Amino acid sequence: MNVDATQKPQDEKARTELAEFVERAATQFGIPGVTVGVWADGRETFASHGVTSLDNPLPVDEDTLFQVGSTTKTLTAVALMRLVADGRVELDAPVRRYVPELVLADETAAAEITVLNLLNHTSGLGWNIIVDTGDGDDALAAFVARMAELEFIGEPGARASYSQAAYNLLGRVLENVTGLTYEQAVASLVFGPLGLSNSFFGTADVMTRRFAVGHGPGEDGNLAVAKEWRLTRGNNPGGGLASSAADVLAWARFQLGDGRTENGEQLLPAELLHRMRERTVELRGSNLGDGFGICWFLREVDGVRTIEHGGSANGQFCELVIVPERNFAVVAMANAGPDGIPFNRTAVRWALEHYLGVVDKDPEPLPYDEVRAAEVVGAYENDVMTLTVALDGTALTIAAAIKPEIREAADFEMPADHEPAAMGLLPGDGDEFIVTAGGLRGQRGFFSRDASGAVTGVDLGGRIFHQVPTAFT
Repeated sequence: MNVDATQKPQDEKARTELAEFVERAATQFGIPGVTVGVWADGRETFASHGVTSLDNPLPVDEDTLFQVGSTTKTLTAVALMRLVADGRVELDAPVRRYVPELVLADETAAAEITVLNLLNHTSGLGWNIIVDTGDGDDALAAFVARMAELEFIGEPGARASYSQAAYNLLGRVLENVTGLTYEQAVASLVFGPLGLSNSFFGTADVMTRRFAVGHGPGEDGNLAVAKEWRLTRGNNPGGGLASSAADVLAWARFQLGDGRTENGEQLLPAELLHRMRERTVELRGSNLGDGFGICWFLREVDGVRTIEHGGSANGQFCELVIVPERNFAVVAMANAGPDGIPFNRTAVRWALEHYLGVVDKDPEPLPYDEVRAAEVVGAYENDVMTLTVALDGTALTIAAAIKPEIREAADFEMPADHEPAAMGLLPGDGDEFIVTAGGLRGQRGFFSRDASGAVTGVDLGGRIFHQVPTAFT
């Protein structure tokens, strides 16, 4: 085999440049442990920095396991699409065909929600219910049995609103159709065929390998280990995977192909794999994307189209961005909040610009306008969280907090709240905004209004929050 004599020096140069950037950025953001992987020019490059834990430090590398949070949803979606390819599930069928035991607060909606509505977040279901249904094989069935407690944000198909509960329900579809547990189904349909040998759901599987723990601000303000390492088992389909940068990059390489595994097996027909990155619904004013495909966030960055999905756990964060037209992918992982998300976003932007010449910039907010700012001040809530938009005299600020009653009722540790941080309104109708500081820095959203022009809600992170009428008078 002929080997390009310039390849090895190029590989070394790429590794050095990536390693220097990763060390610099991790230090800047104060993250104990990070890892970044890039697929470009047909080659993998990894760089890691720091340690798995401040209490029990071990070096991080590309095989270290991180909680990838909602990036798990992409594997759930492909497992489901394998059943579609086999004719065992229909995208436009009502989900009750596969989960006949489903009971929701709105009986009409429960009968109408389709599998595709779950996959592209148009089910009308709220974000999630915070409940621990145990570690048994019935955990997901027990979660679904509690879904009558979940609020609705709209009619099925009316709009997109990101829902963790929707993906947990998809996990139950996988269980009922295959006769396996969700974890067994994903292992059989995805992990095994793709050789993802360093991806796990169970703590017992993880604990014998090197893994990162999350961190967040302690009582003294310094970073401390987040004691709750994983989500509940009932949340596995929407965000329970632990994986490595090497496995996630291998997952990205599959997305860049024609649905075949490396040994030539047709895991998913190319037309179905590629259909997953076709827009099914529009997203407005979101840094996450311009629309949803099937699971994937779709975005155009500096003239190129990307498919993306990120995730967060308790002090652990993952960001995966794939550029199909350029045969490129980048994954970033970090083990501390609140700056894990900004680190990952910085790493992704550096890689896009460094390898592809693609520049991803935040839009510039408008100068502060007290009159316009006063229109959006208030408290906004969904089923789990409250956003507070306030004035500090010279700027708008936004804070995000888990509702006290949710935090008190939870029998497991939950992530820290986001303290007030600066935000600014964006050009246009004045209803879109960007957060310009803090752990939510760079995140975008928009305010919604009723027919009279009064503000009634806010969208952030693909989720809708309704205004709390009595919060401000």
